[in-house]
Amino acid sequence: MTRRALLAAIAASLAPSAHAQPNDSLLVFAAASLTEAMQDVAKLWEASGNPRLRFNFAASSTLARQLEQGAQANLFASADQPWMDWAQSRSLIATETRRTLLGNRLVLVAPADKVPTVTITPGMDLLSVLGSNGRLAVADPSNVPAGLYARQALTKLGLWPAIEPRLARAESVRSALLLVERGEAPLGIVYATDAAVARGVRVAATFPPGLTDPIAYPFAVTRAGDTPAARRLMAFLATPPALEAFARRGFITQ
Repeated sequence: MTRRALLAAIAASLAPSAHAQPNDSLLVFAAASLTEAMQDVAKLWEASGNPRLRFNFAASSTLARQLEQGAQANLFASADQPWMDWAQSRSLIATETRRTLLGNRLVLVAPADKVPTVTITPGMDLLSVLGSNGRLAVADPSNVPAGLYARQALTKLGLWPAIEPRLARAESVRSALLLVERGEAPLGIVYATDAAVARGVRVAATFPPGLTDPIAYPFAVTRAGDTPAARRLMAFLATPPALEAFARRGFITQ
């Protein structure tokens, strides 16, 4: 082999393969309540030789606004339809990829060592359960899905005017959960899936169906991050193995 041929062979052996791109990854913007479930799904996805998934977990409202400000993500998973509608109206998602995959339930939680007996009925005396100084921990009901659902439920129960001044408003549903876990709030309203992963809280009551709009999780590929790999991920999320992973975390699968 000539010296020139030898150098060419060495160069070819060092060149990265067009198919092997170990540094490739996809960035998923997902509602905070999806944290553990999406991490479970990521393991399944990556075990099949797919690109690594990176995550930004936060309130859906925060994520949608970050996308509008130019944040680069490949997939957006919202905890409600309105924030996905908001992103779609601003051409931030590839509309044809949008799909609602999951549902959830709203629950009332308390610190594990101080769980009151509560029955959720119209006009219930929630203030007496909170006590004289206690506050109800909720995700911010002005813009965060879990808080918006909580406001809907409390309004339909006729409790909102009395409870609103006693809210401990948090930036996300996980932050609201943390307030209860720490004992900083005697009660909180979160998703059933959040309560299931928290060691320091217990469910005091589950809100009956019909008090809120359906708690639905739409997913979509973003317009800025619309790649073949992102579309494959979107398709993967609807497969039986992925849906089973979500169901194990307590999500209602569509």
